[in-house]
Amino acid sequence: MPDDTLTNEEVAERVAILRRFRSLLEEQRAKFRDYLTVLEKQQTVIEAEDMDAMVRHTELEQAIVSQIFTIQKVIDPMEALWRDAHPRADETDIPRLKTDLERLKSDVLAQNERNRELLKSRMNVIREQVNALRNPYAKRSSVYASSAHVGTRIDIES
Repeated sequence: MPDDTLTNEEVAERVAILRRFRSLLEEQRAKFRDYLTVLEKQQTVIEAEDMDAMVRHTELEQAIVSQIFTIQKVIDPMEALWRDAHPRADETDIPRLKTDLERLKSDVLAQNERNRELLKSRMNVIREQVNALRNPYAKRSSVYASSAHVGTRIDIES
């Protein structure tokens, strides 16, 4: 059976890993909250049919998602380090952070789905409006294209 006593260096390393892992999870949680806020505001923008604001929200959304993925790339190896260093992982607040993070992820997915459905319905309305538009010049024929009542001879003698 291995010795349960740890050196000061090992304790310091475990504490550093735990702090860094916790800070990364908190940072990701904050980014998911920002993302959820953007999605909720985007819903209002979609309903108001403000296309410029929708483009800005989409760009902001893409930036936040990119940051979330970047943080996740660091979290995965950090979590493996944390698990190796902390065999009794239930003693920390990390599981609570992860649970909170999972709840935020599901809220984000639900809001994203609502926005997608709202956008689909708005797009259908716009398609119907475009299809209902009539070109006022479509029925007019060109004077040069029709043969009705057009002279065929020119009198040059006069």
